[in-house]
Amino acid sequence: MFNLADYKDRSVDNAVAKALATFGCVCIEGPKWSGKTWTSVKHSRSQFYLGDPEGNFQNRTLTQLSPAAVLKGDKPRLLDEWQEVPSLWDAVRFAVDQAGAPGQFILTGSSTPKRKGILHSGAGRIVKLQMRTMSLFESGDSSGKVSLLGLFDHQCPAQITGDVSLENLIYLVVRGGWPASIERPRDNAASIPLAYVNLLLDEDVFKIDDIRRNRRKLELLLRSLARNESTTASMTRLQTDVKEKDMEDISTDTIAEYLDLFSRMFLLANQPPFSPAMRSSVRLKQAEKRHLTDPSLACALLRATPAKLLADLNTFGFLFEALCERDLDIYARTLGGTLYHYQDFSGREVDAIVELPDGQFAAFEIKLGAQQIDEAAKNLLAFSDHLEKAKVAKPVFLCVLCGMSSSAYQRQDSVFVVPITTLKP
Repeated sequence: MFNLADYKDRSVDNAVAKALATFGCVCIEGPKWSGKTWTSVKHSRSQFYLGDPEGNFQNRTLTQLSPAAVLKGDKPRLLDEWQEVPSLWDAVRFAVDQAGAPGQFILTGSSTPKRKGILHSGAGRIVKLQMRTMSLFESGDSSGKVSLLGLFDHQCPAQITGDVSLENLIYLVVRGGWPASIERPRDNAASIPLAYVNLLLDEDVFKIDDIRRNRRKLELLLRSLARNESTTASMTRLQTDVKEKDMEDISTDTIAEYLDLFSRMFLLANQPPFSPAMRSSVRLKQAEKRHLTDPSLACALLRATPAKLLADLNTFGFLFEALCERDLDIYARTLGGTLYHYQDFSGREVDAIVELPDGQFAAFEIKLGAQQIDEAAKNLLAFSDHLEKAKVAKPVFLCVLCGMSSSAYQRQDSVFVVPITTLKP
């Protein structure tokens, strides 16, 4: 089923290996088709697939009848799509307690049930790791000449990184980071994200809790999220957007329900606000920046072809920002860190903040064109000065993450300039 000779290393691999050496079970969560199963196969010695349709889904039936029976096998044992039979969670937890040893099981899940059929949290026994679609470095579309960790040590030797065309950046956004898309012909780049959206709306939203919902309103909300990609749009704003653009009424209660549903399916990857411990009177906004789990989904929902995006660079700017923040999120997680954004009521904004476990953080502005670098650097320096005046820690470094730049370097004002196609963890 899986040829590990073709496996592309994922940023989460090291985290999985470390977790298996420490905990009895590792649960890898993330959107469908992101590569969770393939990664889990690499780290396991036996496998059991609950979603296997063979024999009228006999594996699922067996799990329902005798969860303990499916746990037998060489360890670590992979139990793929465990949420198909939620009671399996407690069976795994019990087996881990009985074994008293790490590295017993790997679970994968593409949705989170609302604790239906689950009695215990699994805390201390089961560790959860999140996996997204492939970053540019994982897919081979970033050279990796600049390291995020290296930037925290102020290591970024000036170098020519090569020209990057606007057309190629658009292609990378439309294609997305789906493993199945990486080797497909460029003119077929949009097929996987479009199929994902259709599967989500036609099947998965029902399977997660057996509730029939209004398909049209689900799709309209997804389209609104796509139109508001990389913004802090409120639920009221989403409601107004659906009304104005699609001439459809949708209540904020319904929006809240559907957003929770999308989150449980790992369809959303929102960026929380950064809140330094400030002793000033500056009021910080607490809205999350909205993201679909991969920018290609926004393209699919908006039917945004490469030709359309080339003619609408304003829209593409938001999608490019989403691409960069997807990669920053993946790289930050690889380092044990977290991705944030900054926004206060005085109008000051910073696109991305990466904070490491030790509290060190860096600030990023994201710009498509090289002609925007000066403005972005000015904004970052003003942000750093603002924190200094507030008597809180300053960023370890400032960086303009850009698309169409042929060099990586540090400016005279100390701001780094790094093309996204050169970055790695």
